[in-house]
Amino acid sequence: MAVRIVQSKQNARLKELRRALARPGSGEFLAVEGPNLIAEALRAGLRLHCLFAAQGSERLLHALSIPPECEVLLLPKPLLNATLTTETPQPVAALIETPHWTWADLLKHARTQPPLLMVLAGLQDPGNLGAILRSAEAFGATGVLSLPGTVSAWNPKAVRASAGSFFRVPLLAVSADECFTRLRQAGVRLWSTAARGAKSAGLANLAGPAALLIGNEGNGVPSELASRAAGALTIPCPGPVESLNAAVAASILLYEASRQRATQAGDPSSPRGARR
Repeated sequence: MAVRIVQSKQNARLKELRRALARPGSGEFLAVEGPNLIAEALRAGLRLHCLFAAQGSERLLHALSIPPECEVLLLPKPLLNATLTTETPQPVAALIETPHWTWADLLKHARTQPPLLMVLAGLQDPGNLGAILRSAEAFGATGVLSLPGTVSAWNPKAVRASAGSFFRVPLLAVSADECFTRLRQAGVRLWSTAARGAKSAGLANLAGPAALLIGNEGNGVPSELASRAAGALTIPCPGPVESLNAAVAASILLYEASRQRATQAGDPSSPRGARR
């Protein structure tokens, strides 16, 4: 692992890092911050383009499986802090290969495993999106579809909230028309969600090919999208709350789908991955 010392903010790699932070997902590389996320990206098999470390934090590099061809830059902590955008910057950051997914990735196991997809419509909070990605991986979802109006999954807050699931869960940004057409062609039943006045999730068949439509945090699923779903689900809540947080609702529905699938497969124990 060759380490090069950098002193200037005009360094070409630092400029790349700033561009990647300013426009996440728009280029060849994605900026990530912190040793844990970098380790998750490496575990997912993504290529590490360049690693940045603040002077005095070299010990953090030894815990990472850094490929020998990766460029490593050591720079003064104030210089790295001035480049990063988090309120409390971490002493290690990296430019990694941006994950790219296709419909084939979302449906590639359809013959042996019924697809379980999340469809996000107008979700605005990157923390919610990241949490949904984490739950999607934990409960065996085969992918996530992002409709127009949903916050970018490449948003640094979403990537951090996913705790590494962003690197492994197939995610595709598509139009509503493409989404519904492709799901219909693949034989996947689309369920909308509603706070009330819909079928209880526990009474719906989620063991077969299914997609769960989650809407905006404040307004829910737009009526024009809900009308194109095969049905609507609700989560019965005995407590006096008006609605659940979008990520919480998505996680409960994913758990229910995973529970049904495990039961159908003859394994009534906790769904795979729930203890992560």
